[in-house]
Amino acid sequence: MMEGSWIRRMFEEGANLKKRYGEEKVFDLSLGNPIMEPPPQFNQELKKLMKKPITGMHRYMENAGYADTRAAVAVQLSHETGIKFCGNDIVMTCGAAGALNVVLKTILNQGDEVIVFAPYFMEFGNYIDNHGGVIRVLPTDEHFVPRLHALEAAITDKTKAVIINSPNNPTGVVYSQDFIRRLGELLRSKEAQYGKQFFLISDEAYRRIMFDGLPYPPVFHHYRHSIVVASHAKDLALAGERIGYIAIHPDCSQREELVNGFVFCNRVLGFVNAPALMQHLIKNLQHVTVSVADYQKKRDLLYGSLVKMGYSVVKPQGAFYMFPKSPLKDDVAFVDELRQWNVLVVPGRGFGTPGYFRISYCVDDKTLKGSLAGFKKAAQKFKLVRAS
Repeated sequence: MMEGSWIRRMFEEGANLKKRYGEEKVFDLSLGNPIMEPPPQFNQELKKLMKKPITGMHRYMENAGYADTRAAVAVQLSHETGIKFCGNDIVMTCGAAGALNVVLKTILNQGDEVIVFAPYFMEFGNYIDNHGGVIRVLPTDEHFVPRLHALEAAITDKTKAVIINSPNNPTGVVYSQDFIRRLGELLRSKEAQYGKQFFLISDEAYRRIMFDGLPYPPVFHHYRHSIVVASHAKDLALAGERIGYIAIHPDCSQREELVNGFVFCNRVLGFVNAPALMQHLIKNLQHVTVSVADYQKKRDLLYGSLVKMGYSVVKPQGAFYMFPKSPLKDDVAFVDELRQWNVLVVPGRGFGTPGYFRISYCVDDKTLKGSLAGFKKAAQKFKLVRAS
């Protein structure tokens, strides 16, 4: 509790500043809370249910979720991956956070290690700790891609799982198919070495928000002990509705036992089942997403502006975050400097990587453009070299 969450801390600071100076004078880029409304198809599905309610649509269902919703998710995954999924490979959950807790509760024994790569979404550590696991944080390279030689050295008999997140929060980096292929090869070699299975857990909350026509490389193609946790919080702009799912590779060993574990843990962790109304609605929306082009425009505006000012930034390939290098070694001090101009961002240490800061650009254009003056003043103050 003392450590808290840097993201929420900055969000709350933004709320205080808005009360003091007025909402239009504060540029809050701290929280990944999408400004976009759900796609029109969502409201169409909602109206259909309002006009013709399904009998019993608000009652309990199987803890795994409605069979027809799970089947719809399986059909979409089969289409995306070319691998045959069925409804029994899917468990509906209360968002990706609920999904990840369910998976970790199912697979972890006390003291098992789970490997993550910095920068990472800091709640991963809390989720691992929730279920008796031990987090092991490994570095990434200058482009925020995990260093596989570090992973090779880190895997031991204590390792139970590796978590990856692509497109990544906080960097927006997308791991390439070649990287995923080499990761799968490494994990298979380690399975042979230790005579046990290691799980690859892929957090794919931003899978459908990718830019420049970049294809998404499914982990399922490269490793059969893969488990995907996903959410419709971002791709359908339903963050507050808490609807997501777990998908397990159909050829995963002990697949049936693992799915039974997911179903059981969905219940005993208190989630019970994913929200009934949302399950009905997203069933027919598996092929729908928000306007990715709009997010790409925001990325281009922000990236181009910051680079011209002299900031060092890895260009995001997806999601709606940017992770520039801090002009000051102390990223918290730099975040405090930006706050002088009512610009709110999150220090990189909130993601396990001091010396950087995260910008969330899923905001309206007025807020995004209004923040540029503050970034420019900070760049001038710290004498950043402008791009020619």
